[in-house]
Amino acid sequence: MTFTYPPPSTSFAKLSFPAPRVVLVTYSRPEKLNCTTAADVLEITAIFRWIDQEPSLSVAILTGAGKAFSTGADLKEWAAKVSGAGASAKPGAGPGDVPGAIPMSNRVGKKPVIAAVNGMALGGGCETVVNCDLVVAADTATFGLVEVKRGVAPYAGVLPRLIRTVGLQRASEFALTGAVISAQQAENWGLVNKIVPQQDVVKEAVRYAELIAENSPDSIICTRAGLRQGWETASVVEATAVTGQKEWAELQKGENILEGLKAFKEKRKPVWKAARL
Repeated sequence: MTFTYPPPSTSFAKLSFPAPRVVLVTYSRPEKLNCTTAADVLEITAIFRWIDQEPSLSVAILTGAGKAFSTGADLKEWAAKVSGAGASAKPGAGPGDVPGAIPMSNRVGKKPVIAAVNGMALGGGCETVVNCDLVVAADTATFGLVEVKRGVAPYAGVLPRLIRTVGLQRASEFALTGAVISAQQAENWGLVNKIVPQQDVVKEAVRYAELIAENSPDSIICTRAGLRQGWETASVVEATAVTGQKEWAELQKGENILEGLKAFKEKRKPVWKAARL
């Protein structure tokens, strides 16, 4: 596959390209249930910055190798940092609080991410799932904000987002008890779009990604921005105004809006250009 910008070098996450305009990011530390170190968070940050910048890509899929999606932060590394900090320990001791790092649980970005949850999504792994745009889960997948059972807290963006998705009472039950729930329960709460057999989870995520990626790259970015503004600001008027002034205004200046309207008139499939946004 030809890229405008070269992808970053990777160690923890492996990149593959299962369909046009789609990238699959696989956490590849199955022996440690795909837990993430501070270095891993920096690597993932670089990967998703590249995805947002690379014009040949429209959608990302995130999954894990082995029996876990991700079990979140490497607690042994975290414990060593907190022990070293002693009484001065503060949120900066967390693995996601490295200069330049943006945990996937708190990423905004501009292109949609589909979680293909192949197994356990615990702690920061569950936080990441909550922040993804669509979620496909294996029928054996489990989800849990287990931080309270380890003396820490799920502070990296998940709590306000969880409330907006499932409501205060369910979010409180989930986060305060540290309970682990099934894929079926997560689907009932609105955290999961679809449940499939474990062997089909990436395949189904690719199917969703293809449905998105066949559309205008500008329209994908603009539409997602509007959705995210509504989720983040919780104000219809403000969310609409912000998106209108930024992404919608840029979309109207690009070639893809003209191509889409022309293709409709000519009753043919549009040929999209790289995103302007």
